Amino acid sequence: MPSVRYVSPAVPARPSRRPRSRRVLAALALGGAVCCLLAGWGAYRLWNGAPYPEVDPQAVAARLGAEAGRVEDDLALPVRSGPLPDRVETGACYHRGLRSIAHIDEARRDVRTFSLERETTGIPQDTARTAQERVRSRLSRQGWKLIGQNISDMGFRYENQQTGDQVHVDWYEPTGTLAVRVHAPCGKIPDGHPL
Repeated sequence: MPSVRYVSPAVPARPSRRPRSRRVLAALALGGAVCCLLAGWGAYRLWNGAPYPEVDPQAVAARLGAEAGRVEDDLALPVRSGPLPDRVETGACYHRGLRSIAHIDEARRDVRTFSLERETTGIPQDTARTAQERVRSRLSRQGWKLIGQNISDMGFRYENQQTGDQVHVDWYEPTGTLAVRVHAPCGKIPDGHPL
């Protein structure tokens, strides 16, 4: 009988481990740094929220005054209500993001809203309605967006989509008061600006 010889299968040689190239290590380090920066930025935004836009209070006041004047012209009321206020009032703005939870009801000193208000009493409903329609018509033609209506006995709110400014025109039946408010959203004022 012929002798059978057992031959073990050839074991492939292990590939030699090559050290990683410096380029790969540099790419990994850069990727890790970018990930850390993005995580840090994300945590900062989560805590602080979106930043408020920086504004020039004088420019905002001029813009609101001009719009209030246009609204007054549109209303064309038979009763003169006196001159527009010469001072823009400011209001409180609050922290955004998770920081708002840590500072509940604590207004920021560096961020303010701005508004001009005017009221005229003794306006009959029909006169008020006609005057309001003139304002609504102009604001719609100029691209302002209706954001609320029937707020008071007879009123509406429009918003300028570019600036965020709002025009509120309300009429209250008990006194025949037609109230106009032109409002600018929260904005960060320059450091050291007197308000």
